[in-house]
Amino acid sequence: MAQATQEFGDWPLKRLMTEVCGSGHKSADDLTRAQATEAFERILAGEPDPTTLGAFWLANRWKRNTPEELGAYVDVMCDRVEYAEPDADPVDCGANYDGKGRTAILGVAAGAVAAAAGTPVVVHSGDRVPTQKQDAYKHVLDELGVHTELTPSDSADMVDETGFGFYYQPAFNPAVDDLFDRRDMMGVRSFVNTVETLANPAGASVHLGSFYHLAFAKKVVDTFVESEFHDLDRVLMFQGMEGYDDVRPGYTKVAEWDAAGGDGEGSEGASFDDFEIETADYGMDLEEDDLAVEDVAADSAEITEAVLAGERDGPFADAVAVNAALRIYAGGDADSIEEGLDAAREAIDDGSARDVLEAMREF
Repeated sequence: MAQATQEFGDWPLKRLMTEVCGSGHKSADDLTRAQATEAFERILAGEPDPTTLGAFWLANRWKRNTPEELGAYVDVMCDRVEYAEPDADPVDCGANYDGKGRTAILGVAAGAVAAAAGTPVVVHSGDRVPTQKQDAYKHVLDELGVHTELTPSDSADMVDETGFGFYYQPAFNPAVDDLFDRRDMMGVRSFVNTVETLANPAGASVHLGSFYHLAFAKKVVDTFVESEFHDLDRVLMFQGMEGYDDVRPGYTKVAEWDAAGGDGEGSEGASFDDFEIETADYGMDLEEDDLAVEDVAADSAEITEAVLAGERDGPFADAVAVNAALRIYAGGDADSIEEGLDAAREAIDDGSARDVLEAMREF
C-alpha cells in the first residue's frame, strides 16, 4: 500500500475506535459522514497501522454500517475510480467479487443473451478477492478466451462493440485493489466487500446487484441515495445464489427502486417495491442442485458456450434465460419478466446470443 503523504483531519482510526465505533456492538456509535470520509481516505492512503486497520474494519462489521457511512465510503472510493463511459447506457451488474464455489456463474451467458436482445450489460470483478477468493466473472471469461485485463477505455469500447463489457478491478479501481493483502489478513468480510461492487465503472444509470436479506437491499438503495457521486435512475437488488447475481431456482425476492417512481422527482419521489420470481411460473422445473458444478470457472464457461449455441436445454438453459430476462427488464427493455423471457429465448434461437460471444472473443 502507498504511504500517506496527504494531510488529514482530527480523526485517526485509533481515535475513532476509542471514541466512536470501537466500544462494542451495544454501545458503539455510528460515524458521521465527515468521520467516515476521513477514515476511508486514511485507509486508501495507507496511513493506519495494520492492527488498527483490522480492528476498525472488525468494529464496523460488528456494529453494522449505516447508509450514511457506506455512502461516504463509496464516494471516497469513486473519487479514485477511473471511469470510462461507453456511448451505450448498460445495466451495471455488481456481483460479489469474492465469487462462487458451488454453482455455475450464469451472468456471462445471461449478459450475452441480454446484449443480443438489445440490453447492453456491464460486469466487473477482481481476481479472487478476499474473503472467499472463489471464481468470479473474470475467470469464466478467461476460460472462454475473452480478454479481461483491459484498460477502462477498452472496456467501454467493448460495451459499444459487443453489447457486453467487462471491467477489471485492478485497472479501474487500483486504490481498492491495493488493499488486497490487508483484506486477506482479516479473514472475514469488511465494508470494502460491499462498496467495491457499487463502483459502477461504466457510469451506468441502472444497477443490478445481489443480497442475502431484503433489509440489505434497502440499505444498498439508501447507500446510493446517500452517495453524492452516484446519480442512478434505477436499482434492482435480488436474492441471488451464493449471494451472487444469479437468480435462484424456485423463489427469488427482487427489490426495485426507481428514482422518479413516485409522484415527484429525485429521492423524495422515488419508489421502492419488491416482487417475486417463481421459476415454476415460467414452466421451469429446476432446483439449485441442478445448477451445481465441480469446477466453477471451467464448467460455467462450457455451459455458457453450449447454451448460447443452442446446444443445451434443461435447467442451465432455463436459468440463463430467466437471468437474461431480469437484465432486460432492469434495463427497461421489457415491461415484465415474461416479456424479457420471450426476448431472451428469441436471441438464443436466432443465433444472435452466440454472435455476441464470438464478438467478445474477437475484441
